[in-house]
Amino acid sequence: MFDQISLMLTDLIGPDAFIYIAGAAGLLIVLMMLPLVFHKKVEPMDRIARERKGILLDDEDGNEQLSRHGTRNEHLAKYAQYLDPADEEQASATRTLLIRAGYPHKDAVRTLTAAQFLLGIGLLVLGAIYTLVLAGDDVPIHMKLAYTMIPGAVGYYAPKYWVQKRVAKRQGEIQDGFPDALDLLLVCVEAGQSLDQSIIRMGTEIEPSYPALAGEFLMVAQEMKAGKDKPSVLRSMAERCDINDITSFVTVLIQSQSFGTSIADALRVYADEMRDKRVMRAEEKANVLPTKLTVGTMMFCVPPLLIILIGPSLHGIGEALSGTNTGF
Repeated sequence: MFDQISLMLTDLIGPDAFIYIAGAAGLLIVLMMLPLVFHKKVEPMDRIARERKGILLDDEDGNEQLSRHGTRNEHLAKYAQYLDPADEEQASATRTLLIRAGYPHKDAVRTLTAAQFLLGIGLLVLGAIYTLVLAGDDVPIHMKLAYTMIPGAVGYYAPKYWVQKRVAKRQGEIQDGFPDALDLLLVCVEAGQSLDQSIIRMGTEIEPSYPALAGEFLMVAQEMKAGKDKPSVLRSMAERCDINDITSFVTVLIQSQSFGTSIADALRVYADEMRDKRVMRAEEKANVLPTKLTVGTMMFCVPPLLIILIGPSLHGIGEALSGTNTGF
């Protein structure tokens, strides 16, 4: 297959086809990286330092959009009837999945659907081109169908798979930072601050280390400021995160508020439990590590060792047998 591609490119471009392709690929990579170079993202620690000094950043002078979800994409709005799921349950499930992945934008569902269609159709076309141009006539028809359909299916399901991996990664980040956030929240509550003020202070302080968890707590604080009911706001946070520790934390806060018990005492007990659970998760990963290393050792170390130890003996036995056969 590589020889066929090389011959086709040589006929189309010339003997230096691969040099031209490499140059074009390098130029494309440079052009793709230029926006990242010129648009430098503000570091969280610099942002916090400037806020404490009362200095506004360049993007905080009032020109920034107030909506945390951004503006709508007009290009996607033209094809809304094709990109929006017809089933309301499916649309709600997809929207919840994207919010858990950290994409609460209004057009997140449309963007995901558009990415699925574009990648699916693009890889389907590439598979068809490969089948028609590069595959020989002796290839069976079922293999041609496989070469055409499998890339399209992979392109269609790849964006959703990537979103699911993103959800798992974000949940892991939130779970890792949750014990530290609880300790800081407990310190703020015991210092005399209200729960709303403690959540804001804690979210601001942990933003450099755990931005996803800080964003969830700051959203809770903003919704409370807007006048929403505190239990409903906390339940919405538990639904967005979909983590057992967060759900239990929300239940503790709601029950403390309902029964009039001390929030500081409840947070102290729950923070100790979360620290113990984090230590247990670390010990579990450490206990699994020898098993994983054993599998790797068996796969990559034992075969070369056997070749080194037994190979010369087998070679000598083979020569001895060949010499014996020659003597007969």
